[in-house]
Amino acid sequence: MFKIQTMNKISPVGLNLFTRDNYEVASELPNPDAILVRSADLNKMEIPASVKAIARAGAGYNNIPVAQCTEKGIVVFNTPGANANAVKELVITSLLLASRNIIGGIEWAKSIADKADEVPDLIEKGKSKFEGPEIRGKTLGVVGMGAIGVMVANDALALGMNVIGYDPFISVEAAWNLSRNVTRAETLESMLGKVDYLTLHLPLGEQTKGMFDADKFKAIKPGAKIINLARGGLMRDADLLAALNEGKVGLYITDFPNAELLKCDKVISIPHLGASTPEAEENCAEMAAKQLINYLEYGEIVNSVNFPKSHLEKNSPHRLLVANKNIPNMVGQITTILAEGNINITELVNHHRDDIAYNIIDTEQEITPALLEKIQTVDGIIRVRTV
Repeated sequence: MFKIQTMNKISPVGLNLFTRDNYEVASELPNPDAILVRSADLNKMEIPASVKAIARAGAGYNNIPVAQCTEKGIVVFNTPGANANAVKELVITSLLLASRNIIGGIEWAKSIADKADEVPDLIEKGKSKFEGPEIRGKTLGVVGMGAIGVMVANDALALGMNVIGYDPFISVEAAWNLSRNVTRAETLESMLGKVDYLTLHLPLGEQTKGMFDADKFKAIKPGAKIINLARGGLMRDADLLAALNEGKVGLYITDFPNAELLKCDKVISIPHLGASTPEAEENCAEMAAKQLINYLEYGEIVNSVNFPKSHLEKNSPHRLLVANKNIPNMVGQITTILAEGNINITELVNHHRDDIAYNIIDTEQEITPALLEKIQTVDGIIRVRTV
């Protein structure tokens, strides 16, 4: 039986996939096989040695110590696309909020609630103060053409906007889903000077942290409005606030506010609501649970942020799973040990991602604990198990 520790409230739609015969699921468990998490920060947590996988019910994974997990052979999953529609809808909402000063109008309307019979006339007289342009015919720049970026781009086209997309690493799947009417930008800088609105859909990492700085704000079309529902760390806040105060950036909308941004009148700060819909929570929980089940029961990997995608149809009674450093002769050493133990391999797949390699090896004979221990002692082996 596998033990699944939940670190947050997880939708029953996902939890119900863990059958009682094969799984024990609880928020407090000794020696769990896997962790299912949403927003809880695991970076300072001592992850038990028993943990084989961590699934994040969401796209971002900066709350998980990925490098540490990789060293220990822990596969980290996320759920890209599961909350894409929820985030997309909030981006479209943000485009309208950025254009029409809806929030200012609502606040002003509330302020005259005590005017009784005068309210209708005051509303008509005061509405011009909150006039704003339509988004139809304006140009939207989309940085990051993953599942969310593609949906935003396609829907913005449907609303009559001109759309420019930038992503040098766009996947084949995303490209298939993207409208051919989206203009492709060769460089980020070539896009910035053309857009009335800019929306960001990038992960936060070493290459993207603080990438929107003073130089980027100088290059952007004066008065452009920026929507960042991806990660707050993409911005250099001091440079952003300076650009807002100088009018280089017209408005900034984010659901990652901090104290300084909350003080700025040119910032619309939303709580982190991007994926806060029941549908998104259900989709993320279901995808995360399925990924854990397929890995724990079959050793298959999809949507991992640190291990290679790996699949092998199981047609043999026994399966060996080996994670190792991506160095020469590892497969040869593993197969030699199996041959010496009179183990016949029926099928084998080996994939690598950066410094990590992963092997799924199906065999006719059961692999003994002694053979497993011998494989584990090979220099470069990170983790070995059977299913």
